[in-house]
Amino acid sequence: MALFDLPLDELRAYRSESPEPEDFDAFWDKTLQQAREHDLDARFEPVETGLSTIEVYDVTFAGFGGHPVKGWLRLPAGATEPLPLVVEFIGYGGGRGLPHENLLWASTGRAHFAMDTRGQGSAWGGGGGTPDPVGAAPAYPGFMTRGIDAPENYYYRRVFTDAVRAVEAARSHPLADAARTVATGGSQGGGIALAVGGLVPDLAAVAPDVPFLCDFPRAATLTDRHPYREIALFLKTHRGRSADALRTLSYFDGVHFAARGRAPALFSAALEDQTCPPSTVFAAFNAWAHEDKAIEVYDFNDHEGGGPFQEAAKMRWLRSYA
Repeated sequence: MALFDLPLDELRAYRSESPEPEDFDAFWDKTLQQAREHDLDARFEPVETGLSTIEVYDVTFAGFGGHPVKGWLRLPAGATEPLPLVVEFIGYGGGRGLPHENLLWASTGRAHFAMDTRGQGSAWGGGGGTPDPVGAAPAYPGFMTRGIDAPENYYYRRVFTDAVRAVEAARSHPLADAARTVATGGSQGGGIALAVGGLVPDLAAVAPDVPFLCDFPRAATLTDRHPYREIALFLKTHRGRSADALRTLSYFDGVHFAARGRAPALFSAALEDQTCPPSTVFAAFNAWAHEDKAIEVYDFNDHEGGGPFQEAAKMRWLRSYA
């Protein structure tokens, strides 16, 4: 696919027209307050993996509604002092995978926490193990329209709350340095990292790659690729409900979380990305509130973005923060 979105100079100036709800902060304050009424109950069980340089722990903690959420904590073998902590969120349809996967961040000498995404983990990778026990109104197959009838019911309210609690759970481990905590992820994981960046005030850094869940009004009409296409297909059947759906989505738009970002940030965007169009990524980047921010741009890439090149860029960048 050749370039289909705005030229790069226009992307660097682009601002989303996604309206921010007046009660955005109150909605999320109440949501997190309700979640914290449940004991975090973070449990770390060692796992025998056969790895000699990395230790892995099977983690369970209480997320939204007190529901059990899974994760992996990976540590450099033999660590005795608190380590910088990387909390990672997973792309759409994937799960936390198997304990011996995803060893990069622990191999850099950091603690690495990978959160399972509730209800997902069945589309690619090594799978997941966290159900979503909450029902919802009629929805298009997938996750983008589950509970789209109201912000209180929307699927990503539960996921973003899980993610904040995941940071709290990971920080509770004695070998995690809470003051050097980084949130990262790609695609859906990047969108979740943006939400965490807006909801957790004391992160050391945030690194969202080709983030999903940004600038919903533009994304839903610019690309016909899934997952954004799920929204259009839902509205194709449920005629006349566009305004209500967009109102719900506005509470989960990465642009509004970015406006509350209080940590240095490194983004990435790919100019041929039809899954997360570059203008939607730049909408979040341009809204990011912290002045210490940068974006890596991959001119001829689709949703794979920078891949291993972006991993190398993040490793270099994070040396200054965690």
